[in-house]
Amino acid sequence: MKMAHKFQTYLRKSTLPSQWCAGCGDGIVMQALCLAIDQLGLDKNDVAVVSGIGCSGRMTTYLDFNTLHTTHGRTIPFATGIKLARPDKTVLVVTGDGDCMAIGGNHLIHACRRNIDLTTLVVNNFTYGLTGGQFSPTTPGGSWAPTSPYGNIEPEFDIPKVAEASGATFVARATVGNLQHMTEMIRQGIAHKGMSVLELIANCHINWGRRNKHPDAPELIDWIRKRTITPQVAAKMTPEELRDKWVIGVLTRQERPEYTQVWAKVVERGQAHAKH
Repeated sequence: MKMAHKFQTYLRKSTLPSQWCAGCGDGIVMQALCLAIDQLGLDKNDVAVVSGIGCSGRMTTYLDFNTLHTTHGRTIPFATGIKLARPDKTVLVVTGDGDCMAIGGNHLIHACRRNIDLTTLVVNNFTYGLTGGQFSPTTPGGSWAPTSPYGNIEPEFDIPKVAEASGATFVARATVGNLQHMTEMIRQGIAHKGMSVLELIANCHINWGRRNKHPDAPELIDWIRKRTITPQVAAKMTPEELRDKWVIGVLTRQERPEYTQVWAKVVERGQAHAKH
């Protein structure tokens, strides 16, 4: 008799198989998320996962937690509401590069500024994969897309730098090329008290890859892996040498007051004032 892997306890098996393309990096991200939650020993009933519109947004269909599938770009406001109402719960956001860095960009920077205790997983596959492969705010320069038929001319966002400059107190980057490392980054992000932003670089070999000479999932994942370096290696490189590299690992970790704790004190003061 075949025994079920404990990973399956975190999935709604009735919703499977997934609608993701074969080899999609979102499956690796979902596994890393489940492994991190398992390692932390969190009760499924104490975890809420919020997703938006995009390929990564399907994740809340498959995950057996408290889940919420929201409108395009609005994952963080919905997640903020959950965290303010139930600060005792672990609240995670799963969002894509288009969902988070374009229409949802303003929500991201203000959540970072406030230092709300959310763990935001930005799955960056360089494209609007669900709607046909248009270029996104993170599409590499020169990339071909239906909306950039002569090559993308817009410089891409560096997600960790945006998060750090906006005030996030934990910022990290990982890729689908290393499941163990991604799991550890997510685990640390969840454990951190404050706004955690993790850029998770994933492969979309269908809508980005096949249009940019990377049509095969293993090859594209290997291409991503070869572009990554550690902070220690990066410290010895020039800006020119770093231009086509992704520095992976924990990039920012600091402590400052968390928003829901500060908000609770404001509520207490308001309630005390109302009694007089």
